[in-house]
Amino acid sequence: MSLELLRRKDLFRQDAFWGGAWKPGNPDLKIEVLNPATLGILGRVPSLGQKETLEAIQISVHAFRDWSARPAKERSILIRTWSDLMKKNREDLAILMTLEQGKPLNESRAEIDYAASFLEWFSEEGKRVYGDLIPSHRRDTRIEVIKEAVGVCGILTPWNFPSSMITRKAGAALAAGCTVIGKPSELTPFSALALAVLAQEAGIPEGVFQVLTGYPEEIANTLIDSSDVRKISFTGSTRVGKLIMERSAKTLKRLSLELGGNAPFLVFDDADLEEAVKGAILSKFRNAGQTCVCANRFLVQKGIYQDFISLFSESVLKLKVGNGLEKDTAIGPLISEMAVQKVESHIQDAIDRGGKLQLGGNRLESGKLFFSPTIISEISEDSLSMREEVFGPVAPIYQFKTMEEGIEIANSTPSGLASYAFTKDYRKMQFIAENLQAGMVGINEGLISTEQVPFGGLKESGFGREGSKYGIHEYLNVKYVCIGGF
Repeated sequence: MSLELLRRKDLFRQDAFWGGAWKPGNPDLKIEVLNPATLGILGRVPSLGQKETLEAIQISVHAFRDWSARPAKERSILIRTWSDLMKKNREDLAILMTLEQGKPLNESRAEIDYAASFLEWFSEEGKRVYGDLIPSHRRDTRIEVIKEAVGVCGILTPWNFPSSMITRKAGAALAAGCTVIGKPSELTPFSALALAVLAQEAGIPEGVFQVLTGYPEEIANTLIDSSDVRKISFTGSTRVGKLIMERSAKTLKRLSLELGGNAPFLVFDDADLEEAVKGAILSKFRNAGQTCVCANRFLVQKGIYQDFISLFSESVLKLKVGNGLEKDTAIGPLISEMAVQKVESHIQDAIDRGGKLQLGGNRLESGKLFFSPTIISEISEDSLSMREEVFGPVAPIYQFKTMEEGIEIANSTPSGLASYAFTKDYRKMQFIAENLQAGMVGINEGLISTEQVPFGGLKESGFGREGSKYGIHEYLNVKYVCIGGF
């Protein structure tokens, strides 16, 4: 099973896209992209650098003059057409994503729906970028506040959600009137290039949406250093986010940073046990645990601790691990050998510190990237998995006694992206929601992402919001105008 499954073969492009054209780059500088399920070569893309990035920036600068001046409704129609084309080609886009990223096909289909929803959402929000008239302090003046597109934007996206992380950023930017240069992960470039095919088909003008492939340092640094690029939006690790923030200070560039998480999943004694386990499965094992908002630490109150472990283990044993294109697969491969080794190191550290392996804990096939879903109980508070993102199918479970203790442990990391809690007590829900230090909180719900809500974190999980009515403001400047002489 491979690329022959695609009905539209033209969606699989091995060239980069800038200046309204598909360009192969230097034939001697190519990046091999592997299928993580088979470790076979899926294709090759250009390894571009500073020269091509500078060229793309100037093309974007030129395109911005026309794009930002167009009526919002005109931009809206083109972005909505792009969304509609994604929906029309949903199955091919999903297959392509599973081939290069590894997630089960049903998850890929859901991501394509999710990705298209951002284009649809922002195609409408672009028509609602309202300014203000402010009562003046003098009779002879009028005061206006207008909102204008920031300018050329560089968007740097990760491998774990290779379509939705692009549209969540690009949809808002384009609707605001900005032009976009996208740099997808070198591990999953084909989903981004397929989106560029559909953007061109939708009529998005030349230079408005461009996709550069290559390794991150040279392309990203060129975008960050350029004074013509007015905004960088990045999703990735906290370590890299800090480097971007430091480097962007030279040009005082606008930033949106969606960085690492360490989401606690609290289960209180009065929780609905079956619903808590259902939410835990959704939150932890989606995309093989390779999501920034997935549950990373399970904090379970003493009275329900053993019951939760028993039912959770029973449910996890039913999850099928395998190639994402195979029927009934619930967990695909991890993205790379490095990812597997990180998971193994977290498990060994937890066991060395007194953790008890309940199930899993092993690579399923030597030399492959499939890893068994793992549960570890009696986890130590100072274990790696309590302090860092695992980014894999590992569920460490810690026992707490009181609500205050549970919330204190939940807040005990520098990260603050997402948090989850299960309880039937409404008063407790309110207290938990107000006291968890996270940008997003799920109460009795393990799946919280949707286009209508503001996605983003607190503390070292970054700043800025994506999606919702707030997302488009990340790409707008506010300008005050005072008109005299009345």
